[in-house]
Amino acid sequence: MILSEGVWTEVDGGNGTFQAVDPSTGERIETAYPVCSWADLDRMAVASAAAVGHPANRDPERIARFLEAYADRLDTRREAIATMAHRETGLPLEPRLRVIEFDRMLGQLRQAAVAARDVGPDSWRTPIIDEATGIHSDRGPLGGAVLVIGPNNFPLAFHGVSGGDFASAIAAGNPVIAKGHPLHPGTGAMLAACAAEAAADAELHPATVQFFHHCDPEDGLRLIAHPTIAAVGFTGSRAAGLALKAAADAAGKPSFLEMSSVNPVFALPGAVTGDAAGIGEAWAGSILMGAGQFCTKPGILIAVGGDSRPLLDAAIATCESAAAGILFSAEATRELESGITAMIEAGADVHCGGNAASPGSRFEPTLLSVDASRFLERFEVLAAERFGPVGLFVAASDVDEAITIAGRLEGQLTVTMYTGDGDDDAWDRLAAVLRSRCGRLLENKMPTGVAVVPSMVHGGPYPATGHPGFTAVGMPTSIGRFSMARCWDGVANARLPEWLR
Repeated sequence: MILSEGVWTEVDGGNGTFQAVDPSTGERIETAYPVCSWADLDRMAVASAAAVGHPANRDPERIARFLEAYADRLDTRREAIATMAHRETGLPLEPRLRVIEFDRMLGQLRQAAVAARDVGPDSWRTPIIDEATGIHSDRGPLGGAVLVIGPNNFPLAFHGVSGGDFASAIAAGNPVIAKGHPLHPGTGAMLAACAAEAAADAELHPATVQFFHHCDPEDGLRLIAHPTIAAVGFTGSRAAGLALKAAADAAGKPSFLEMSSVNPVFALPGAVTGDAAGIGEAWAGSILMGAGQFCTKPGILIAVGGDSRPLLDAAIATCESAAAGILFSAEATRELESGITAMIEAGADVHCGGNAASPGSRFEPTLLSVDASRFLERFEVLAAERFGPVGLFVAASDVDEAITIAGRLEGQLTVTMYTGDGDDDAWDRLAAVLRSRCGRLLENKMPTGVAVVPSMVHGGPYPATGHPGFTAVGMPTSIGRFSMARCWDGVANARLPEWLR
């Protein structure tokens, strides 16, 4: 069933059903979920139009109450939702899902409620009152529904019906049509049920939150062009993101896409000399986190100058002592095996791992290495993102060679530099190249964790995202993506929003 206009509704049928698979065992989970037809999607899109500008949905206080009530309802079902997410993704129940990610999901929703309620001069609405000209301006909802498509790797905090994109779009006053992920449909259904109940309690329009599990790709692209859809929020692969972007561009719709990033780490000469083992252990630990399925996984480490072998040895030892990680699907293990084969053919050496494991969709922690000259020769293959517990160590002879590598990098979510004694000049020279190639620049810490604070930038130049000017994390900054600039020229005060009077 799908959530359409506040009611769980049977789909038209004809497109079949699918089942999730427990990636820790490889066994199918019993419940079947529907694949929507175009008629189902069209019905939700048409219904969303009535929610746009509905009196209840124009009330910041009511929107805030919905977001808070939603968070509260989710919290009452924490155990059941986290357990379902664990079964469908293989991610650790404790503390990853039940505590860390669940708390992040609730925190984002509650922060979005605070932002929705805020109509002050410093809010995301950016109200400007120009008495001299009689011109007033602010930011407000887009005038259509936001289609939110979540990823496989964060089944709660980035989910299409509960994650940051959802919270941001709702806080801005937009209805949302959320697409679940076919790898964790049971989790999505539980989240959407809580959202529907909270929306009803807040007396928002019933089409404010709608939800479906899956559809044929061509129908999903067609949905973007629907007149009632105003924008798209997406987190996932580069291939899927670019297809969505092409459809949105063709329809004249804004799209906010988080796609791919290798998040390179540069260990500068002073750092390599000072704490090679510590950096190697930290790097390997970051690669292993979530079985290497974080968008901020530092997939490549460039060690600059000197004898950097102790750094690599420490990383190898950490990986060799770790168990095979559970990937989200058998397809993910096949793609990783294919990618590692391509890296080996391009000249990389394997030091540990490199193979799928059983039961289920498991993969050995894997480290490869290559020298900088070979890395630059086969850059397209060796610098590609590998989604899983895999890292590539690159030995650069000096800072000049590291700068050459930096100049070849695509846009990244993050870039990290580890520094030590005597590295000030190297930092300055590399930062001059790297600063415009990433959203977040870090020093002496791995990038895997992402703080949900207003100062965070979880974005970056293409292909990390589709546009370098936004962040997908942090309230209220992330809300601006799903708002439009509005100007009121000579309009009587009584007709203006309260924050412009």
